[in-house]
Amino acid sequence: MATVGFLGLGAMGLPMARNLLGAGHRLTVYNRTSARARPLLEAGAHWAATPAQAAQDADLVIAIVGDDAASKSVWLGPEGALSVAPKPGAIAVESSTLSQAWVKELATLAQRRGWRYLDGPVTGGPDGAAERRLTLLAGGESETIAAAQTVLSAYIARILHFGPIGTGTAYKLVANLMGAAQLAALAEGMRLAAKAGLDLDLAAQALSSGALASPLVKTMVGRMAQGRHDDVYFATRWRAKDAAYGLALAKALGQPMPVSAAALALFERAIIKGLAEVNESAVIDAL
Repeated sequence: MATVGFLGLGAMGLPMARNLLGAGHRLTVYNRTSARARPLLEAGAHWAATPAQAAQDADLVIAIVGDDAASKSVWLGPEGALSVAPKPGAIAVESSTLSQAWVKELATLAQRRGWRYLDGPVTGGPDGAAERRLTLLAGGESETIAAAQTVLSAYIARILHFGPIGTGTAYKLVANLMGAAQLAALAEGMRLAAKAGLDLDLAAQALSSGALASPLVKTMVGRMAQGRHDDVYFATRWRAKDAAYGLALAKALGQPMPVSAAALALFERAIIKGLAEVNESAVIDAL
C-alpha cells in the first residue's frame, strides 16, 4: 500500500480521500478547516497541519481545490507541499480544475524540485467520486500515469490520456466551457417556455427525453423548472471560474469564442445577483 498526502476535502476531495483510505492506503489529509477531516480521522487517516506535513514521505500527493489561488496556497511557500524533498519516484497529482498556464508552471516547479508530475483533473462529480467511477483526464508521461494508477484506481474507473502535461487540463476546460454554454442556453429556453405559457414541468420532461437530453440537461432542467437551487451539486461560482479559465485558454490560442463568452457573462450576472454559492441551475434567475 502507498503513503498518500491528500490536499483538499471539498465535495470531490472528501469521497476521493475516503476511497483511498478504504483501499488500504496510508492517508494523511490537509484541509483549510479540520472539521471536514473528522470522518476520515475517525476511520484511520492522519491529520496534517500544513500541506508540507501531508507531503512528508508520501508516494503521491494529490490536490483537489477550488482555483489557481488555492492550488498555489497548497503547493508553494514554506508550508507548501513542494517545500518537501520528495522520496524517489514520488508523484505530485493536481486534480483541480485550473488554468492551463498555472498547471504548466506548477509542473515545471514540481519537476525542478524532484517530483514527477501528473496533470490529472477528474470528471464524474461527487457521486462518481463516492462510487469509484471517476474519469481521469490525464496529461503527462505514460510511465507517471501507470505508476499513479495503482493508487488512483481507488476512485478512478477510466483514464483518458490526452498527451503531455497541460492537455488533461485543456480538455477539462473545453468540456466545462461547453457545459456553461449548454446551461445558459437551457436557462434561456426555459425562460422562453415560461413566457409562452408552457407547463415547465412538462417542458422539463420533454427536454429530458428528447434529442437535447444530455446528462447535464437531464440533471439541471428539473431544478430550473421548479426553482430548486439550494441542493448544491456544482455552485455557480465554480462554473463561472471554469468558464473564465477556458476563455483564457482560448484567448491565448487565438480562438474566438463568442457563445462561450456570452455564457460566462450570464454566470457573472448570476454571481452579482447573489447566486454564487447556490447550484449552477440558478443561472436561470439571472435572466
